[in-house]
Amino acid sequence: MLPLAALIFAGGLGAQAVGQTPDAPAYVGSETCAECHAGQMKAWSDSHHGLAWTLPGEDTVLADFDDTEFAAHGVIARFRREATRYLASVTETDGVTRDYEVHSVVGVEPLQQYLFETEPGRLQSFDIVWDTEKKTWFHLYPDQDLPPDDGLHWTGPYKNWNGRCAECHATGYEKKYDPKTRIYASTQAEIGVGCEACHGPGEAHLAWTDGREPEASSVPLDPFGFTMAFDGGNTEAEIQQCAGCHSLREAYGDGNPLPGTPYHDAYNLSLLTPNSYHADGQILGEVYVYGSFLQSKMYERGVGCMNCHDPHTTELKAEGNAVCTQCHSPAGNPEFPTLKLATYDSPEHHFHPEGSPGAECKSCHMAERTYMGNDLRADHSFRIPRPDLSAFTGAPDACTGCHQDQSADWAAERIADWYPDSTNRNFHYGLTLARGRDNPAAARDALIALAEATDVPAIARATALGLLQPVADPDLAARFEPLLSHESPLIRTVAVELQRAAPARDRVLRVINLLDDPATSVRFAAARQMLDAPVAQFPRDVEAKLTAAMKEWQASLTIRADYPETQLAIAGTALVTRNFPAAVAAFREAATLDPQLVDAWVMLVRIPAALGDMDAARSALDEALAANPDDPRLQAFAAELEAEQP
Repeated sequence: MLPLAALIFAGGLGAQAVGQTPDAPAYVGSETCAECHAGQMKAWSDSHHGLAWTLPGEDTVLADFDDTEFAAHGVIARFRREATRYLASVTETDGVTRDYEVHSVVGVEPLQQYLFETEPGRLQSFDIVWDTEKKTWFHLYPDQDLPPDDGLHWTGPYKNWNGRCAECHATGYEKKYDPKTRIYASTQAEIGVGCEACHGPGEAHLAWTDGREPEASSVPLDPFGFTMAFDGGNTEAEIQQCAGCHSLREAYGDGNPLPGTPYHDAYNLSLLTPNSYHADGQILGEVYVYGSFLQSKMYERGVGCMNCHDPHTTELKAEGNAVCTQCHSPAGNPEFPTLKLATYDSPEHHFHPEGSPGAECKSCHMAERTYMGNDLRADHSFRIPRPDLSAFTGAPDACTGCHQDQSADWAAERIADWYPDSTNRNFHYGLTLARGRDNPAAARDALIALAEATDVPAIARATALGLLQPVADPDLAARFEPLLSHESPLIRTVAVELQRAAPARDRVLRVINLLDDPATSVRFAAARQMLDAPVAQFPRDVEAKLTAAMKEWQASLTIRADYPETQLAIAGTALVTRNFPAAVAAFREAATLDPQLVDAWVMLVRIPAALGDMDAARSALDEALAANPDDPRLQAFAAELEAEQP
């Protein structure tokens, strides 16, 4: 058997990228669908999906390119037209001026963004965007003042369209990044979220319409030739199809997974982490709905995206409160028999004047937050307002979001007066997660109880398991062994990671059977736990599973080599296997992609210093300080190395 480090870092393994299906049906384009599906095509064509990514033209560019100008932080952008071309002349803080032609257009409201091809094949999303409501230019990040060599600058890796955004704005997209040349050769079947982005490639469906047998395919097709069936019979599969784009996640593949691919085969979902969610699970960062929806009672009871949203117009199925009262009313909805039949759209329930913002269901149950400067997004956890928790969790509450002159205590008292006998003021998992974030050792018992609870959402349980990892021990790893077979891939994945605290031999025996788990997330987690397996030789069947999982994981890492954070992951893996040259190479690539990534520079100094190569350590430190002269960690390193000079 190859050493595990070789499996990860040897080149040319030929592993197939996650989600690639070479013999799947071909894409045929949305226009092909219009002949038979004219109504759906008309509804889709002007939707946010249909206009998610378009070519520039009179009917798509909404901004004023008539010699307009916008300046911020010493950057000046001048917008103009030359015949059919839309151009921007951008003067950066270093005084250099460059002309860029608008390559393509993103979105339609409430803002529109423009893509520039800064190098052949490389598309970057410009930070100065058009407010389609106020009819003016504005900067997406008004508090940032970044020079052109900063990783967070609009030309940097974090604003790259090919790797960060395109797969959710295109159909049949493949990133095709070459890590050796750092060049993109991206392709797509269609820009914009077309019919086949959700239903799957249409070639086999066209064969069905003509009464022909479709070409042989290794992927299962529904009776109409699609890879994803929207027949109302599998709400969970439909939710997961939407979630592929409407979630904060790490993608495993090289673009769009084939529609119908289970979510955890294609993505690693973000848990309720501090930069993304408040401790009680309310939205904080831009999390794109799915992680919130998983926390909701509606998800628990079988509600799906299309119960509220029209999939072709992407609009709500009814106006205002009517979208909620299609179920939450005295008549109820026979699809959801557990609903309490009652009148909700009345002052007796919401205690606000009819027609006021406080009388809207979403005001209390779907608090909104502004992203990208002017884009209001609703929290899809559909939570009952709990201002009584604010003092403990530090999270905001819907009441004082409107009544800004009042306190959370005031709001809690009002709700208690309105609903004196409510059972909705019981324990909430946010209390435990808040304590766990602050001090996981002190909250250990509470986190264990939350992780084992069966009446809370799986994403909250998985988050509790994640918070326990720094304080886990062999006993805790043994206690959570049963969760390795839990029905939720989210819980299984984090339970595997917690086995790091087990003795090495126990860890291997517990996770070895998960190397061929149905969910990619679980297989990858198991592969990581086997990196330093204290076993010289595995049985042949186990060796085959391990090799397959390692190759699949390596392929996924290679696909994401344009991410500085992926390079950190590769470097960390190399350190586990004591492959120091590979670790240095990955840390070096991370620092090249993002010169402000101090974590990478720190390791580029530490590794050669630990190996006794002080010249290499000092050289790396000089480079690091040139890019980050004010960083205290690097300055401390400089003082330390200076003190060690003979």
